[in-house]
Amino acid sequence: MPAEPIVRVQNVHKFFTRGSEQIDVLQDLSLEVPEGEFLGLMGPSGSGKTTLLNLIAGLDRPSQGEVWVGEQLISEMTEGQLAKWRTRHVGFIFQFYHLLPVLTAYENIELPLLLLPLSSAQRRQQVMTALELVGLVDRMKHRPGQLSGGQQQRVGIARAIVTDPTLLVADEPTGDLDARSATEILDLMGALQKSLQKTIIMVTHDPRAAERAQRILHLEKGQLVESVTAGSTQVQAARTAIPATSSDGSTAIREATPTR
Repeated sequence: MPAEPIVRVQNVHKFFTRGSEQIDVLQDLSLEVPEGEFLGLMGPSGSGKTTLLNLIAGLDRPSQGEVWVGEQLISEMTEGQLAKWRTRHVGFIFQFYHLLPVLTAYENIELPLLLLPLSSAQRRQQVMTALELVGLVDRMKHRPGQLSGGQQQRVGIARAIVTDPTLLVADEPTGDLDARSATEILDLMGALQKSLQKTIIMVTHDPRAAERAQRILHLEKGQLVESVTAGSTQVQAARTAIPATSSDGSTAIREATPTR
């Protein structure tokens, strides 16, 4: 039985204005992300994939349409409500790590917990659990400058999971890493997704990173144009997602049946 969707994006438009010109970034976009899925978002620069990620993570709000995470309509929340919601429900993994250089690995991981009503002992337990999951207990007292790029990204992943969030969102998580470190980070993300049953949404330009996702969505000019189930050679070779227009004029994604 398919998992229930944890993320629902319904008929979302996002546009900006520059003078008298309206710039459409996302156009009548709808999608569902089942709970526990590892989803990859791909597309050329300017396709809207990072904007979509930001809407799902509560960093931005749509111009029109709705964004639901679980039973919460986050697109209608105020800035203050979104800030509280993100603290509890979203873990962020960044391309350039965004670690504070004056803090140790332990202290960087602990930062999100300082916003929650936890005791020092509770915080320590959660930080140590996160450090163990990413294999960095022996580096907990090191500052970012004393760590390799791959180790810094492990600290970033530990910081993302330390609050036990509903979603993990990753924006080019391997973009600043060499091939070996990138492979190790993708292995770690896949292992965490399976062991913790976390929903991961990842933006990437790298096809090798996207292959680790269970499903890959391609965006172009603010619309979903292709949906591929990763790991299936039959699907990769023969399945094409066709934009389908519903009776109300909105665009959804339907998949062509693979040729046998």
